[in-house]
Amino acid sequence: MSTVPRDVSGELEARYRAFLETITHLRPSLHRYCARMTGSVLDGEDVVQEALFQAFRKLETFDGQRPLAPWLFRIAHNRCIDFLRRRGVREEAEVAAASPGITRPVDPAGPEVNLAVEHLVLTLPPKERACVLLKDVFDYSLEDIADLVDSTVGGVKAALHRGRSKLASHAPAVAPARAENGKDVQLLHLYVERFNDRDWDGLRELIAADARLHVADRWVGRLADSPYFGNYERVAVPWRLEIGEVDGEPAVIIMRGTADGWSPAALVRLEPSDGRIIAITDYWHCPWILPAASSVVLRESS
Repeated sequence: MSTVPRDVSGELEARYRAFLETITHLRPSLHRYCARMTGSVLDGEDVVQEALFQAFRKLETFDGQRPLAPWLFRIAHNRCIDFLRRRGVREEAEVAAASPGITRPVDPAGPEVNLAVEHLVLTLPPKERACVLLKDVFDYSLEDIADLVDSTVGGVKAALHRGRSKLASHAPAVAPARAENGKDVQLLHLYVERFNDRDWDGLRELIAADARLHVADRWVGRLADSPYFGNYERVAVPWRLEIGEVDGEPAVIIMRGTADGWSPAALVRLEPSDGRIIAITDYWHCPWILPAASSVVLRESS
């Protein structure tokens, strides 16, 4: 018999229902924010999933009188900062933040940031990046932004001014081409070729025995323990895989067939090591990722 008072139990149930309803509508916006903060639509989705898992675990501590969206954004923001620190950006950001600058009254919002500038915010240190995104893209108030990034209204105004000034004088740069390992490229081609042929035994020859599989929002564990290949064999809509790039990052693009031809629908990230694939992350169930990318390029098969 439950020892939780009925009124408390009902309050928690309502809170969980509100949480599920909110993330259904908020998920694409959270991904858009995390993708711009991390500089990758794939890393951004991984961060969102970590943030939502953390939020779900902490939901009992949430003040139900407050709106959920800012709370979720704050958790996602903190996960982005953790991600950037792990990637070694913290020192660079601290040096940039320590440089002298003039603090003026906050600039008027003016025209909404266009998509090109939205992608250009990656050139800013994390705090300026967050403030510009939250104000000029997501239209949060200065007070809400201060709460989200753990700062003051004055600090947010200063970060906005610095960030907007840098963006105004910054010309978009062409990202340098990524160096590619020839063996990894060959492995990618073999993976796509055998997947399209439904050659599951041949595919297993390319994949490490203890390879990890993450089907976003559905499964995390060992590939050997999942029905992954069988699920693709049972997909009713026409599909095939292509090799491509998403925002300059090599990826496997899932193409979906329609009456108008083939179009990119989702993507898969593979992690090769020593001639074998050791991890697969499949984003079939995350349709908001590709629309958030600045570029999706298909490569010609070799």
